[in-house]
Amino acid sequence: MILSSTERNGDARERLLARLLDAFGEALPAPEVSLREIAARAETSHALLRYHFGSLPGVLAAMLKAQRSRDNEVLLEAAREDTFDDLVMAIWRAYTRPEQLSRIRGFFHVVGLAAYRPEDFREFIDSLDDLTKTLASLAEREGLDAAEALTLATVTVAAIRGLLLQEVLTPTGYSEEAVAVILRMR
Repeated sequence: MILSSTERNGDARERLLARLLDAFGEALPAPEVSLREIAARAETSHALLRYHFGSLPGVLAAMLKAQRSRDNEVLLEAAREDTFDDLVMAIWRAYTRPEQLSRIRGFFHVVGLAAYRPEDFREFIDSLDDLTKTLASLAEREGLDAAEALTLATVTVAAIRGLLLQEVLTPTGYSEEAVAVILRMR
């Protein structure tokens, strides 16, 4: 079978993304790091990074989307047997581990860039409601109608992201107590 150039480029992009993820693990490169430095760490060329991802923000967005997708798979597997509240706490614990700090900072960096240029970050933006959908389905399973469940999930995810931003900017150590308050408000 002969692959089109689009298919070959897609495969090459995925292989390059896998190299980046292997090189950086759970972390993201800092926004002040150059594409050359990232390429060196991933043992590739900055020209390939630019070709496949466009820019440093493109690299960050692709890595973040892939990392979040991996995280979501683990969380979604647990959600099969969890309650809404259990999954909310699991999400909070997953993203407040100390080794997640650079990724959380990177998340808010990319979100800020996407707010100014959503057309450049469409794939990343489209991936942001994955956990909202899962939480909504759990809320429906627990008896809420579809509209109420989606509203509850949307507000819960927004509150978690707000708390994460607060933790990044001014660490307070509220952690699980604040999330418990969010859950009581419903």
